[in-house]
Amino acid sequence: MTGILSSSVATCPHQLVGYWGYDHPQKLADLLHGVLQQASGNEWNLKSLNSTKDIVATLSAGGFNSSLPTNADAWVKITQNHLSLGREAFGRVPFYWTQIEQVIWFASRLQLLLPVVASTEVSIPALYGYSCFSYVPTPLTPITNILAITAGTERTWQGEAASGTITSPQTHQLLEWSEQTEQIHNETAAISELQLLLQAGIEHQIADLNDEPVGVFLSGGLDSSIVAALLVQAGVKVRAYTLDFGNSGIPEYPYAEQVAHFLDIPLVKVEVTPKRIQQALLPTVEALDLPFGDGVTVPFFLLNQVASQETKIIFNGEGGDQLFAGWTNKPLIAASVYQTEHPLGKESFEQQYLRTFHRLWGYEEQVFQTKIAAQVQTLEPQDWLHSALDSTSATSLLHRLRRATLMLKGAQNIHPRATNLAFAHKLQVRSLFCDLSLAQWTFRLSGELCLQGSCEKYILKRAVESWLPPEIVWRNKRGMGVPLTSWCLHNLWQTLGTWLNPAILQAEGRWQPKLAEQIVFGKLGGTIQGRRIGEILWLMIIWQLWRSQILGEPVGKQTWNHPFWLPYRFWSYLKKSMQE
Repeated sequence: MTGILSSSVATCPHQLVGYWGYDHPQKLADLLHGVLQQASGNEWNLKSLNSTKDIVATLSAGGFNSSLPTNADAWVKITQNHLSLGREAFGRVPFYWTQIEQVIWFASRLQLLLPVVASTEVSIPALYGYSCFSYVPTPLTPITNILAITAGTERTWQGEAASGTITSPQTHQLLEWSEQTEQIHNETAAISELQLLLQAGIEHQIADLNDEPVGVFLSGGLDSSIVAALLVQAGVKVRAYTLDFGNSGIPEYPYAEQVAHFLDIPLVKVEVTPKRIQQALLPTVEALDLPFGDGVTVPFFLLNQVASQETKIIFNGEGGDQLFAGWTNKPLIAASVYQTEHPLGKESFEQQYLRTFHRLWGYEEQVFQTKIAAQVQTLEPQDWLHSALDSTSATSLLHRLRRATLMLKGAQNIHPRATNLAFAHKLQVRSLFCDLSLAQWTFRLSGELCLQGSCEKYILKRAVESWLPPEIVWRNKRGMGVPLTSWCLHNLWQTLGTWLNPAILQAEGRWQPKLAEQIVFGKLGGTIQGRRIGEILWLMIIWQLWRSQILGEPVGKQTWNHPFWLPYRFWSYLKKSMQE
């Protein structure tokens, strides 16, 4: 018996939930109806479709019309005796599954499976992974008995109707990011080929458009500026949207203004203040579905919210760093060189890569309560990196790192969260740098064309230097300056006493009760200073809100035994006086 619940409109963002396997038909139908009832309060595009015929259902972040899995971001293929669930390699659309006796349930949102499972016990490995990366590493999800389909794979089950049983699943790798044998060394040839690939990528993504305007998220950085320039070159009506953090953060909008003026397109500045962050925090957690602990998520929610009032299609520049060896690769390359010169170094390459996430790896005993810490000690977070950092995939360190960032930071964090935030506002999201032909071509580039001296993304800059102002093309990347530490130590200070209250953390039994206080006052570790303070606090805040708002865990009673009920400046003065 099979069943599926999905949207029948391929050009509109939609969600999908369904089942396949052997059980009493009425029981399955009632459970599916219950899922629908619980989802009715959300503005998800869901339509019932029950069939015993063969089914192919696809999901797309970009809204392209397609019924073929090979052109979809995620898909399900059902026959009476066969089920396949798959995702494309960039990981743009999430997909989850769980097995209940002889039935497989699947959905594009974790929340759609919560009414199905008997227990929503939190997965400790997933929590630990989240503390290391700021996202939950696939195939884990925060729920013990729900798993995710890994990007670039297809999982299949066979059914035996006579016995009413299903076999153990088989996983098929659909695509491997790997260094190509023939490398491009000629700079002139590489520039010409890359320009054509970029233009072809945009042409493909606008082929279904009529005359409607589209939006582009424009930070003023290289990648989003390239997307805006190509859209303008293609004759598309473009409106750009950028974030304005005021005086608190690193100002990026002047660069966005420069690009918008150069391209002669309107630019909408979206003001991001602590008040607006607080107002949008819970809707963002709901939209993300899973906990994503990076500080950019709420500002991006606001960006999508404003853009959705004027357009239905949004372009972003996500993925450029992964394809063209962005600035985060430099520390690892330096570390690798050092390790070559000093082979007795204590850390493995996987451990060095773990440090690039700048989260809580290495602080386990200080971060978790005793029972959780004991479970965490049996886990090796390097295991979540082995496949991505596979040394046989490339002889070049740069290509190996590019593969890793595509499979980890891209497919498990950047792209799925961008899709979920867009879907929450009924936006189609399109990403130039998720073009498969372009991505595979980059694995033919020689290392010196990606990173020349201290200049990262060298060949990309050379290819587009005539399309944009030189100050935009050649300026050093700094990352988005979300002022998390400033917010947490000032405007959001007293709210920390609610979100990260010691009594609530103690009752929850996971984080150490006074962890927030230790982070703020520098008692956790020497590397957690400056911007890292806000990043770690934010990671914890998102988890706490996720577990109460999405998982429905009780919050518990608060205590006043914490420093957050008085202004931060008082505690800073008191600390300084004690030191003197």
